[in-house]
Amino acid sequence: MRVMVFFDLPVLTDKNRRDYRTFRKYLIKSGFIMMQESVYCKLVPNSNIADAVSNNLEKNKPAEGLVQILKITEKQYAKMDFLVGSSTNNIIDSDERLIII
Repeated sequence: MRVMVFFDLPVLTDKNRRDYRTFRKYLIKSGFIMMQESVYCKLVPNSNIADAVSNNLEKNKPAEGLVQILKITEKQYAKMDFLVGSSTNNIIDSDERLIII
């Protein structure tokens, strides 16, 4: 499964900018990969872990702005169409990267 996070956060005040940086750093430390600006994606093995990731995002959300979460299967993710451009990702973000111990 994939957990996708879309966010639009205000950056008008110093506190807003600090909240933006803190949230973005949290996403990166949690294993999210940036797909586009303000669109991040994380590969998870099943829906239970996707729910746990969502709960952790809820605990670390910024005070203001818009943050949305979308959970999709790997099959749905693979059907993504590129209208302009193509995938130029050097990072392995498929289930080949996933290691289950």
